[in-house]
Amino acid sequence: MGRTLVIVESPAKAKTIGRYLGEHYRIEASVGHVRDLPSSSLGVDVEHEYKPRYINMKGKDKVIRELKDDAKTADRVLIATDPDREGEAIAWHLSTLLKIDPASDCRVTFNEITEKAVKEAIMHPRAIDMNLVDAQQARRILDRLVGYELSPLLWKKVRTGLSAGRVQSVATKLVVDREEEINRFKPEEYWLLQVKLETAARESFTARYQGVLKHDKLEKVRLLNKEMTDAVIRDIKDNEFQVQRIKKGQKQRQPYAPFTTSTLQQEAARRLSFSSKKTMSVAQQIYEGVDIPGQGATALVTYIRTDSVRISQEALTAARELIGKHYGAAYVPKQPRLFKNRHSAQDAHEAIRPAHFELSPQELERHLTRDQYRLYKLIWERFLASQMSAARIDTLVVDTVCQQQLFRSSGERVVFPGFLAAYADIKLDQAEQQAEAEDSNKDDSNKADNPEEIPALEEGQSLKNLLTTPTQKFTQPPARYTEASLIKAMEEKGIGRPSTYAPTISTILARKYVEKQQRQLLPTNLGTVVTHLLADNFKDIVDVAFTAGMESKLDIVEEGKENWVKVLDAFYPPFHKEVEHAAEHVDRVKMPVVQLEEKCPECGGNLVIKEGRYGKFVACSNFPECKYTRNLAEKVNAHCPLCGSGLETRKSRRGSTFYVCDKKGSDPDCKFISWDLPIDGQKCETCGAYMVFKRFRGRSFPKCSNPDCPTNARSKKKKTEAAQPSEKTAQQTQEGEA
Repeated sequence: MGRTLVIVESPAKAKTIGRYLGEHYRIEASVGHVRDLPSSSLGVDVEHEYKPRYINMKGKDKVIRELKDDAKTADRVLIATDPDREGEAIAWHLSTLLKIDPASDCRVTFNEITEKAVKEAIMHPRAIDMNLVDAQQARRILDRLVGYELSPLLWKKVRTGLSAGRVQSVATKLVVDREEEINRFKPEEYWLLQVKLETAARESFTARYQGVLKHDKLEKVRLLNKEMTDAVIRDIKDNEFQVQRIKKGQKQRQPYAPFTTSTLQQEAARRLSFSSKKTMSVAQQIYEGVDIPGQGATALVTYIRTDSVRISQEALTAARELIGKHYGAAYVPKQPRLFKNRHSAQDAHEAIRPAHFELSPQELERHLTRDQYRLYKLIWERFLASQMSAARIDTLVVDTVCQQQLFRSSGERVVFPGFLAAYADIKLDQAEQQAEAEDSNKDDSNKADNPEEIPALEEGQSLKNLLTTPTQKFTQPPARYTEASLIKAMEEKGIGRPSTYAPTISTILARKYVEKQQRQLLPTNLGTVVTHLLADNFKDIVDVAFTAGMESKLDIVEEGKENWVKVLDAFYPPFHKEVEHAAEHVDRVKMPVVQLEEKCPECGGNLVIKEGRYGKFVACSNFPECKYTRNLAEKVNAHCPLCGSGLETRKSRRGSTFYVCDKKGSDPDCKFISWDLPIDGQKCETCGAYMVFKRFRGRSFPKCSNPDCPTNARSKKKKTEAAQPSEKTAQQTQEGEA
């Protein structure tokens, strides 16, 4: 057998694959893309069928040289990049650089990095799929045309250094539109009326007002004001209630489908508080492989960029056996569950699932980082649950009547947990509950949910009213987007594809078009201004339907049913004319500023809050004559450990937060500055220095601020210095940025 060179994207993936192939195979990594359009020019010949000009990417010369040398000495070269458009495009670029015929059997793909899947793929190579390459190339050129035409316009009309993108502009507009919808919202008053009822045996439960009973039928009534509520209270005052109807039933709850890229990002945000970027980063790690003692590099999950909920027959069989073993035969449905895909474009893939069913999260916990373990456990439990029996739930609805005014109590009791044994419900916070609602403008005046246990009752039974509780409410505006709900909206509206959700959100946050407050996404003044400028002058660029339609056209290109050049030609000429018209006729936009009740210490002018590329800052309104600026400080609920005064947060140029005494720069001047927030009133038991909150892998924990304290000496010095800069470093950072 001759020597075969196998090329993948990442060293981690190369290491994992290397376990399964013998000594006749050499596995090397391209470390992602190797060629791209030049950054210094458009790189697309719009006059000659949008021919792209690709160049070797900066920093990849050594990788390319080594791959060429390895290819020369190999008898065969196989390219095993990811099984999607991006992976196919990387394979095509590699074949061009290595002078491999793309029509030859040089391409191998696998949905999971397991021994069986890898060896099966190696035995059945194929040609590079040029339809996939064309779809990726069309998207890349389309995004380049939009970015290179719109960005200079934004520099001229708004501010230097801005950029615009085809998908990111639509995502920003969703956030801007939601904020404007919230601002326009006018709350409407309504009232809830609840009674606490008691049986003769002194068992009590609550019921909520529903409406009036007429001819044994409920006529729902919405209490709109205090007068209507008081009228009902007068009717029921000092009168007994009677049980009018008891309805018992049973319902089933079916399990969720296994994860796609979108649903994984949404659930990781809700259950683990992961950003979409973090989710995909950790998912990539466990997909490419982690070191397991005794086994080596092992991939734990299948391919993580997928729209599909399809499951292989082999995985279905393994899951059903595992469920029966760990939960019992009752938890295995008679037939395997099959789920329907939303789109067909990614059906070549499977859903995201475990790759090795013999490796449970509990067995691997000590070998994984905390984040890897939590995400792997989430994927494992969701997949197992998707193949488990439905949960069976007993339901109970009790209608009670007083003077024809009907009140309702309802309850549920799980009699068989089914899939809930593996994937239990979580309690959402108020913002998430509102975001999950199908219509957030609906009030809850007619909801009859009751967490209390309802005692045994009989129809016609008399009940005593112990307490009547009226509550004034107001309808709430739509919830702001979170990363999870924005990804859900993008998927439902057809904006972007699995590989683009996380990068899109990261981009609009990095470019300060959107900011995150706690878990909510809010548009900045800059994001609002740019969105309005684009919406007023480029109707297609920020139009949801147009962007979704373009994604569908790229899917058709992928299927080989449309020519990519025609797709670009239908878009670019009219778009270019719009850019030229806007450049000539649109006036420069003046960014809104917030006035401060302070005067400039240098010239006496008014101080204002402005937004720059690094965020908000304080500046003089007489700029450019007066160039006074300073960081925008925000008060912190803590005190300076040196002088006892207050603390303020400030931002470094790279966006990192640090803390300074609010007397800094005053007379007397306090020199306190730190990357870490001090803990009021806490001293180190070992050395007596003040304690601070340190952050590591998403967790906060108290630690001594003294780097020479024996408690810190137990940590690895290099790791501490890299992850937790000293106060001296923070001081130098601030001075360097002043």
